[in-house]
Amino acid sequence: MTPGDFFTPDAPRVLAHRGFALDAPENTMLAFAAAINEGAEYVETDVHATADGVAVVAHDPTLERTAGRPERIDSLLWHELENIPLGDDQTVPTLHDVLDAFPDTRFNIDMKSDAAVAPTVRAISALRVTNRVLLTSFREARRRRARQLLPDVATSASRTIVLRALGAAKLGSRAVMSRALRDVDALQIPERVRRTRVLTGALLELAHECGTEVHVWTVNERDDIERLLRVGVDGIVTDRVDVALHAVAER
Repeated sequence: MTPGDFFTPDAPRVLAHRGFALDAPENTMLAFAAAINEGAEYVETDVHATADGVAVVAHDPTLERTAGRPERIDSLLWHELENIPLGDDQTVPTLHDVLDAFPDTRFNIDMKSDAAVAPTVRAISALRVTNRVLLTSFREARRRRARQLLPDVATSASRTIVLRALGAAKLGSRAVMSRALRDVDALQIPERVRRTRVLTGALLELAHECGTEVHVWTVNERDDIERLLRVGVDGIVTDRVDVALHAVAER
């Protein structure tokens, strides 16, 4: 791969949300392998840091939901975490091991804590895989810090930038949208938040005019996936990578 290859081949992209977790624990080697076996080229995942600064793949700050244990990940040393079972002979993997195990897969990585930023960057740098990752966080400070440490890495919009983009779409201003999105490569959003529509025609058109991709999460129903593809979104983040890939293939 060469720099910028996260965004090749051409859209639309299907991003397997936490892997393919129908028959495997989410965010595990088994779930990622299952997604790739379905044909996924993109995996969406999440990263926390252990107490000793190891970037590990997990969505929640605690092990309560995934392992039935109350501990916080950031309170455990890596050697204390690495053998805790998640089911199906799976454990919490390190980001380094995941990126190393799937060298042909592009990863969308959500940094879930401030402490996760530096270990995430270290794992990416150690394997020299900047070109096949997209870093994101709801918090702008994390995204910006990752960009400072990895100037060539692709990033998607934080919550702050999404709100600016929404304002630009309401104004119908390409100039305002361009300023809002000047430092990001993708705008990853839900279609709606409660009764408020986030994805609009104006938002999509202006983002595309600014050269920024729009990915929608988390979309699992075939009819919704097909509808979003028809309106021109660039990426679908989904728990049903099998359904989404089939929908894309039929276009």
